[in-house]
Amino acid sequence: MAAGMKFSSRTGWNLAENDLTTLVRLRRAAGHELLDLTVSNPTECGFRYDTAALLAPLADASALRYWPEPLGMAAAREAVALYYRDHGATVEPGNLCLTTSTSEAYSYLFRLLCDPGDEVLAAHPSYPLFDFIAQLNDVVLREYPLQYDPNADAEQGWSIDLQALESAITTRTRAILVVHPNNPTGNFVSAVERAVLQAMCAERGLALIVDEVFLDYAIAPIITSSFAAGDSPCLTFVLSGLSKVCALPQMKAAWIAATGPEPLLRGALARLEVIADTFLSMNAPIQSALPIWLAQRGDIQRQIHARITANLATLDAHLRGSSAQRLAMQGGWTAVLRVSRTGDFALAALERGVLVQPGEFYGLPEGRAVLSLLTPPDVWARGLALLPIE
Repeated sequence: MAAGMKFSSRTGWNLAENDLTTLVRLRRAAGHELLDLTVSNPTECGFRYDTAALLAPLADASALRYWPEPLGMAAAREAVALYYRDHGATVEPGNLCLTTSTSEAYSYLFRLLCDPGDEVLAAHPSYPLFDFIAQLNDVVLREYPLQYDPNADAEQGWSIDLQALESAITTRTRAILVVHPNNPTGNFVSAVERAVLQAMCAERGLALIVDEVFLDYAIAPIITSSFAAGDSPCLTFVLSGLSKVCALPQMKAAWIAATGPEPLLRGALARLEVIADTFLSMNAPIQSALPIWLAQRGDIQRQIHARITANLATLDAHLRGSSAQRLAMQGGWTAVLRVSRTGDFALAALERGVLVQPGEFYGLPEGRAVLSLLTPPDVWARGLALLPIE
């Protein structure tokens, strides 16, 4: 490296492997079998994809035309609006902005709402990717807690600590971020919480950012709705995309649905259009195919629902009578276990040839493990049988 070379402090992360990652790499390099109960890439989970139907729209001649529309091609945005109509929400195509991923959507919104050093409030525990996105956009991520009631029924348990959330708001806070349902806890924002969040944001001039990538994967009998439905008293941005909606993470298509009072909404969309126009990241073939892929989402979603339901039943049967407990969840692709074993549960599982995620990865307390409910059933059953659960 040249003398005096200096990288941005935004990327000053600790890139060293943790102990678990090192042991997993060494185990795989030695050729030992590893039953992976963490796989969440749907394309690697044995689901049936209609290859011909999915690839056909990419061969359409329209994919060769360049449409430099900052918010996305009209036909693609109309297809997303139809998706929301199925969720009981009326979203105007003009209020939608297409992006290549929800990560990019977050970056757009952080640039729209925040100056360097401004703050966004996000739930804890939750997915750790938010930390990296915030740092790369010079935004400070502040946490508000989710609390768990062990005496709640099988579907409920998690809730937002609204008092702590309000106390976390400062003069530099610009937005509140919620994930609906949250990852990995699987809790939806309740109707009461939604009303409080909207009122809080409206009163304090904050934006509400809602990640709904797992919205389609509620577990019956939970009934919930998109934040895109109904009138919002505050500026609200709802995020989702093909990665979960159609189980097509490789196709790189997501969106932002904006709602809120006029003219605030118009001003936000005008600025968002300039941000999107600066990058023009969406490519024409994916946008042309998006209406067809969204229309075909039913089959893959039914397969995923069936997998989640079956794996939950197998998990609950396996845990019955043991010292471990599955925490309540309302939707999503993950299950959180409370384990009483002393020491590192994930390392102990790895010694038996099973990979689970430590709860600390998501900010959960010690004695928690996170499993993917997308795991193929044969691997799921064999892996559960080997877990160090008494």
